[in-house]
Amino acid sequence: MDEQEDIGSMIVDCHCHIASGEHTPMSFIEGSVANMVAALSAQGVPVTAKKLTTLFMNKMQDPLCDGLVAEMADAGISKSVLLIADFTYALKDCVLTIEESFQTHREVLLRHPGKFEVFGGVDPRWGKDGLALFERSLKDFGFRGLKIYPPCGFSPSDPALFPFYELCAHYHVPVLLHTGPTSPVLDFTVSSPFLVDEAARLFPSVNFILAHGAVSFVEECIMMCRFRPNVYLDISGYQASLGYDPSAGAVKHVVSVGINHKVLFGTDFPVFRLQGEQRNFMEAITCEDGALAELNERERSLVLHQNIERLLEIAVGVAA
Repeated sequence: MDEQEDIGSMIVDCHCHIASGEHTPMSFIEGSVANMVAALSAQGVPVTAKKLTTLFMNKMQDPLCDGLVAEMADAGISKSVLLIADFTYALKDCVLTIEESFQTHREVLLRHPGKFEVFGGVDPRWGKDGLALFERSLKDFGFRGLKIYPPCGFSPSDPALFPFYELCAHYHVPVLLHTGPTSPVLDFTVSSPFLVDEAARLFPSVNFILAHGAVSFVEECIMMCRFRPNVYLDISGYQASLGYDPSAGAVKHVVSVGINHKVLFGTDFPVFRLQGEQRNFMEAITCEDGALAELNERERSLVLHQNIERLLEIAVGVAA
C-alpha cells in the first residue's frame, strides 16, 4: 500500500454536493459567476459570464456521482457526505422539487453502497410537508442528518426550524448549516454563526456543524466551537484561498487553537470545479507543508475522519 492509499483509508469528506444543475438553480450559478467575472476583469483577464457559465456547467454533468466516486478514489477519500441545499422556496428556477431532489440522492446512495451519506435539506417555510419529508428521509431513505441554508431567507434559530431540530434530537443526527457569503442572489444577513447560538442552547443534544468555518467568520466559529459543547465546524471552501495562500493559513490557524476534536474535513465539491479536482485539493492540504502538516497523527485523524465518523456513529447506534 503506498502513502496515498494509506492516507485515503482515513479521509471522510463531510461536505459535498451532487455535480448537477438539477439541484443548483441557474440563478444561483449565474450570481456566483458574476463575482468571478468582476474579479478576473479587474485583473485584465478577458472573460465573459457566458463563457465561465458554460465551462462550469460542463463540469456539472455527474447526476449519479459516478465521476465523483472516481475522483474520491484518486484523491484517497473513502466516503463523502452529500448535502441537499433546498433552494426551491427562495429561487423559482429550480429544475427539481425538493422531494425529487431527495429521491435522486436516495438513488445515489443505492447506486454506490458505502461511498456516501446524505444530509437532507428542507426550507422550514414548506411547513408540515417539509417536516414529513425530512422524517421520511431519516426513517426510510437512510439519510443521516439535516442541511440548512439560512441565506435562502431564515435564521438558523428561527422557531420554524425547531420541529426539525426535535427530529434531529430524536434520531440523534447532526445539523450542518451554511455560514458566510454565497451567491449574491441570496441574503447574507442571516449567515453569521452567532445566529445558531439560540438553537444550540435550546437543543443541547443536537450537534451543529458550521460550514466554511476556516473561511468565513473564522474567529466567531472558533469561539462557538470552544464554548458550545454541541457546535463543530468544517473547513470546506478552503480552496478559495489557495491561489494567494497556498498553505491555507486560515485552516492552519483553526487547527492550532485547541479545538481539533471539533474540526471536520470537507471540500464543498463541486463548487471549485474550475480550479481543480479532489486530488489537487487533498494534496494541497495534506502535503509536507500543508495546513495539517504540524498536527500529530491523533489530531490529524480527528480532523480527517474521526470527528465526522463519531457524529455519524451516534445515529447508527440509535437506528440499531
